[in-house]
Amino acid sequence: MSSHGEFVSTMHREKRNTVSVEQRQGARKILRAKAMLVIDGAGPVAARTLDVGPGGMAAVIAEPVPTGKQGKVLFELFYDGAAHIIEARVSVSHCIFSSAGFKVGLTFLQLDMAVSSAISRFMR
Repeated sequence: MSSHGEFVSTMHREKRNTVSVEQRQGARKILRAKAMLVIDGAGPVAARTLDVGPGGMAAVIAEPVPTGKQGKVLFELFYDGAAHIIEARVSVSHCIFSSAGFKVGLTFLQLDMAVSSAISRFMR
């Protein structure tokens, strides 16, 4: 029979594996809004957001985007009784085909204080 310490250690390893599969960092909140994704060196692409959090967001686009590409995303957040346009630098963490188009995971890069604060307010 294994000791309690080994059991806890195994549980932590399993949790880490689950997190690596999930790929997300931090909580997310559902956000269904129009967005614009502009990958560096390419034209703007219309997108629909799925969710947003302090570390990134998910959206659906019509055409695939290569993982690792960087660019910016513009989207609207509604908080404190008003709509706010958010612009953030992003990196594509994944892009997978789905029934609605291509689901793209975007990781925020070096968020400025105003954008970080806006997302925090929306998350409340």
